[in-house]
Amino acid sequence: MGQGSEIRKVALGTLSGFIAFGFGSGLARAAPGTVGTLAAIPLAIPLLLLPQPVFWLVWLVSFILGVYVCGESCRMLDVHDHGGVVWDEMVAWWFIVAFIPANAYWWIAGFLLFRLFDIIKPWPIKQVDQKVHGGFGIMVDDILAAAYTLAVLLPIHYAWGGALPG
Repeated sequence: MGQGSEIRKVALGTLSGFIAFGFGSGLARAAPGTVGTLAAIPLAIPLLLLPQPVFWLVWLVSFILGVYVCGESCRMLDVHDHGGVVWDEMVAWWFIVAFIPANAYWWIAGFLLFRLFDIIKPWPIKQVDQKVHGGFGIMVDDILAAAYTLAVLLPIHYAWGGALPG
């Protein structure tokens, strides 16, 4: 069985893989992390309509689930962090949108900054990516990229008179 068919078998043939590969969005031939983040956008809308405590509970469960499914999928593929595993990008995106205004301008800025930080992996993201293994490492490096995104966007938002989220 070829490598591509093995990846599809994990991504589409196992529940862990289906979730970890972002319901199939991580199978994109080009820029799967970007495609996975795009797939997270419409899912963020109903999440943001939840009462804040429920949103954060769902987000925490999604993070913990991600530790398992991302780790398990990469274990099945015998890789540290397969590029098609995009649940980490999805959960990080939901973290970002919890703190920025729900409009196209802020979401586009958040999307672009998040993808930039996730791709270039500034300190300490790269070190975490290299040294923290398993599902937790896969999830946490994207949360750090989300934190970098918010570190840029939130001061701008507050400087323009934006209120604190919540």
